[in-house]
Amino acid sequence: MGLTTAPVSAWPLAWIALVPLWVAVVGSIPIQNLKSKIQNSLVWGIGYHGLALFWITGIHPMTWMGVPWLASIAIALFCWTFITLWGAALVTAWGVAMAILNSKLKTQKTKLRTVSRVLIGVALWCALEYFWSLGSLWWTSLSYTQSPHNLAILHLGQISGPTAVTAAIVAVNGLIAEAWINRKKETNSPLPSSGTLRFVPHKTYLAIATGLLISLHILGFALYSQPLNQSPETALKVGIIQGNVPNEIKLYPDGWRRAIEGYTEGYKTLAASGVEAVLTPETALPFYINEIKRGSFYSAILENKVVAWLGAFGQEGRSITNSLFTITGTGEVFSRYSKAKLVPLGEFIPFEEFFGGFIDRLSPLDAHLVAGEPTQLFDTPFGRAIVSICYESVFAQHFQRQAAAGGQFIITASNNAHYSKEMPAQHHAQDVMRAIETDRWAARATNTGYSGIVDPHGRTIWLSGINSYEVHADTIYLRQTQTLYVRWGDWLTPLLLVVGALALVISTKQTDTKMPIQ
Repeated sequence: MGLTTAPVSAWPLAWIALVPLWVAVVGSIPIQNLKSKIQNSLVWGIGYHGLALFWITGIHPMTWMGVPWLASIAIALFCWTFITLWGAALVTAWGVAMAILNSKLKTQKTKLRTVSRVLIGVALWCALEYFWSLGSLWWTSLSYTQSPHNLAILHLGQISGPTAVTAAIVAVNGLIAEAWINRKKETNSPLPSSGTLRFVPHKTYLAIATGLLISLHILGFALYSQPLNQSPETALKVGIIQGNVPNEIKLYPDGWRRAIEGYTEGYKTLAASGVEAVLTPETALPFYINEIKRGSFYSAILENKVVAWLGAFGQEGRSITNSLFTITGTGEVFSRYSKAKLVPLGEFIPFEEFFGGFIDRLSPLDAHLVAGEPTQLFDTPFGRAIVSICYESVFAQHFQRQAAAGGQFIITASNNAHYSKEMPAQHHAQDVMRAIETDRWAARATNTGYSGIVDPHGRTIWLSGINSYEVHADTIYLRQTQTLYVRWGDWLTPLLLVVGALALVISTKQTDTKMPIQ
């Protein structure tokens, strides 16, 4: 499953990669084997999340920040181990719950038991992903294994967000796994006695899995094939600057000069090309907005009269925020958005009152930013935008809320220079999903890559290089459509939980009877 994520993107493997785990967890009923089921779930979870998230080790080396080489390795390994185990905990919770609930299924009717297990398994996985996504640490939903290439199936996200894609993957895997389980039973069991039926052929489950896989892709393709119907009146020509200021120098005088020169010249170039707005990355200019007003970038805005979306620091009392500002051609700060989902350990310390001192000694990163309000809206001279700063791209509900409140296009600003190149590829994949789910155009600017333009069908219109300075102009369109997901949010998870609970109740109370063949 780890190989399915960008940049390897072997996405077809996701439709079978869960099968071994499913068989290991429910293939044998006795609850006495719970320890082995926990071990199997933990190993699978470590394999998936550990490989998919290995890019976080790219924070090493941090010697440029004064961190000794060995300490830098220790910090990188600690971060990787922590987020891997946090993801593996989800898988382990699913395995334990499935093993326990499977032991409660008293019916001996193979078909009823199988259907119940599939429904329960899908409901549990989707529910766990939902609750994990409510926390501060989230990234590896099964749904993003299909991004950015399997655009047809990603369009299920318009129905109920990433949950719809996850549910599809788990359901197909579950049916294939049940086919394997029943095949073993058929092989090891004597022929049924005359006049009774004991097993449903395993080929039936394979056929259902295949039919479901094809049907879901057809449904997704139908959504993907819908015309966008853009009108010239809704066009917005935007410019993107990828400053390529490495973290090694970003917070030092050499980096400041490079950033000011690069973004100022990039802004002037784009303004001369006729863009209506210029988007810069997260903390493109790592200063307070009042300091920026005394510099050359601000002077360029006053001279060229083109709106700028500028990543910089804001102030909240004595604290600072990671913010994106709308600065009009007259120099007015029209609007401000402050990052609401901060990066654990990097931008804030979980349970700081207990662990703050300990983690401060381990980490050289400034973890004392304050988060913006989760209910913020971001108005611009062109209409309301859906805005995301870096890590927020993984939280689908963050985009859904803003789209439901009238957001007409997406702008994302990221740094991405902290990690190895696998991370920017996965970050782009996350933004592709958000564009599809909300049916919005997306413009994304990053410090070192990948910046891009994505249309509402998830097609990447332009993608920058990595570790390069780039200036790009393109046209996006404002949209006011509302997908089912935008209107209702994640309605599928509670529905699956209700259906799964009913299946559990029916299966635990079902008495076994032998049906004679007429």
